[in-house]
Amino acid sequence: MKDAFRHGAAARALAALVIVLLLGAIFNADGAFFKLGTHRDALRQASVYGILACGMTLVIISGGIDLAVGSVLALVAVFVSKMTIWWAWSPWISIPTALAAGAACGLASGLLVVYPRLQPFIATLAMMVFARGMAKTLSGGVKVATAVPQPDGSFEFVDVPSVFRGIDSRVLGDNLSVVTIILAACVAVSWWALANTVWGRNLYAVGGNEQAAYVSGISVVRTKLMAYIASGFFAAVAGICQAAQEQQGDPEAGVGYELTAIAIVVIGGTSLMGGQGSLALTVFGMLTIGYLEKMLSLNAVPEAMRLMLTGAIIVIAVMMQRRRQL
Repeated sequence: MKDAFRHGAAARALAALVIVLLLGAIFNADGAFFKLGTHRDALRQASVYGILACGMTLVIISGGIDLAVGSVLALVAVFVSKMTIWWAWSPWISIPTALAAGAACGLASGLLVVYPRLQPFIATLAMMVFARGMAKTLSGGVKVATAVPQPDGSFEFVDVPSVFRGIDSRVLGDNLSVVTIILAACVAVSWWALANTVWGRNLYAVGGNEQAAYVSGISVVRTKLMAYIASGFFAAVAGICQAAQEQQGDPEAGVGYELTAIAIVVIGGTSLMGGQGSLALTVFGMLTIGYLEKMLSLNAVPEAMRLMLTGAIIVIAVMMQRRRQL
């Protein structure tokens, strides 16, 4: 049954990607779709979504959902920008601190899920609102940029931190973004954890049948907590990358990113019912969404239409899953 699900999900994910690539070739914006820079930029733009989707995959496999990832991204983007730009902290201190902050947000969501036993939707919705409020409070409602406010009301302009420039740079003759390399590392770590650790196997067991997993001696609480911590951690990685790309911490960043991350995971074939999924298929979903957005951008499709299309894609993908499972 699991092999049949994997094969069917892989076929659907690959088909979705092929269809998007064919559409890109047809509606190529006067050949812009065939340029190497277009594909490089598509990967770069999709990388933040892909990093979020790594954590989302783990949570959904466990039978949960994390609606807070976009707000946690914004909170971490503001926090790391304040530490590196305004406070001039070393990246050896600011980056681990920002990652810990994201993991702490994930831990808080997980605790709400496993102890008061709130529905994951409600628990992470509460964290989404809380983290967004924290981001606005920490930033004072403004973007944390290189214009540093002074006590007398003036501004002092400082350089972009070297760590931001490094993350936003390109390698291999300017053909590969560092953010894309970070994405690849996140995918590799997540895939390894799912495929080669006891915790990864437990995620599938808990998501497939929580009661049976508990009776089998699996620590359901610890398994779920670690999934939400991992999701918060990856949201923090995405927040750091977002801040580096924008060279500022925007408290309004990441709005709607949770929708895109869920779309990526669902298109990749991970079941919203839990217990089934794959990081490799999530990569297919990320490429599908990334190329779809790039194609729409090249053809000047309004953002409102893109959002409606993303919503429709989620519905279609879930309906295809249900049809496969019947």
